[in-house]
Amino acid sequence: MVGFIFRRFFQLVILLFGISFLVFSSMYLAPGDPASMIGGPTASKEDVEAIRDNLGLDDPFLTQYGRYVVDLVQGDLGYSYQNQQSVAEAIGVRLPNTLKLAIASMIVAVVIGILTGLISALKQNSWLDVGSTTFALAGISIPNFWMGAVLILIFSVNLQLLPVGGLSSPWYTIEGIKELILPAITLGTGAAAMIARMTRSSMLEVVRADYVRTARAKGVKEREVIWIHTLKNAMIPVLTVIGVNFGSLLGGTIITEKVFAINGVGRLMIDAIAARDFPMVQGSVLLVATLFVVVNLVVDVVYTYIDPRIKYQ
Repeated sequence: MVGFIFRRFFQLVILLFGISFLVFSSMYLAPGDPASMIGGPTASKEDVEAIRDNLGLDDPFLTQYGRYVVDLVQGDLGYSYQNQQSVAEAIGVRLPNTLKLAIASMIVAVVIGILTGLISALKQNSWLDVGSTTFALAGISIPNFWMGAVLILIFSVNLQLLPVGGLSSPWYTIEGIKELILPAITLGTGAAAMIARMTRSSMLEVVRADYVRTARAKGVKEREVIWIHTLKNAMIPVLTVIGVNFGSLLGGTIITEKVFAINGVGRLMIDAIAARDFPMVQGSVLLVATLFVVVNLVVDVVYTYIDPRIKYQ
């Protein structure tokens, strides 16, 4: 297990360097001049050239990337072109809101997805099965920005039950929970639909297994057959979907944060892209990529506790 974790960590480092190169290349080749945006519409040509020289934007691509990698290895993500704020500090301020939103959305997705998939599998071809299948299709099809706007209109504007947006209160307070409800439902519905579909298909496959029929033949209670013998063995592929979707939720917060005016990493990334703020974009993307890979590493480790037959050499 230790060797497996070490190999995955090494792969993580290589992957992050590859991602940093792709992101740096994309920003380098993208149209527009960050020096002109920093200088503003009133800046003269000499002022723009001075800004470019100060930021090293006139250096060759490999020189710029090499300088960025050296700073990155030292833990320095650079400084924002917009306000000279440290990228690490800017991300650190906004990361808690993004994590709160992603975790709350994942809880919504897991609870709704597993329960819906389980009921659908146990009541195959019933109206509950048809209803859950329809829910899964709708959850995947409906865009986040549309669902968020509709939820705000219904629960915030018309019924005035929940806040319109923002995450200003601690998550453990009543007000903090209210602030999380609408964005968590908006972001978690699509993931819940995918988890429900995977839970249903995995349960239908496991419930027909010989050991399940044997357990029933021995007189084991149906509740124990479902929760101990069936669900636990059906959770391996479901866990894979949960891990992938949690990583996707971290990236998917971009639209949801905009809709609900949440000051998170996704919103920071959009503003940085619009302003051609290279260091901020690169730092944000690297953070999301790191969290995605770490989450999937944790899922791989959890596999061994759910199914002892899985061993990593």
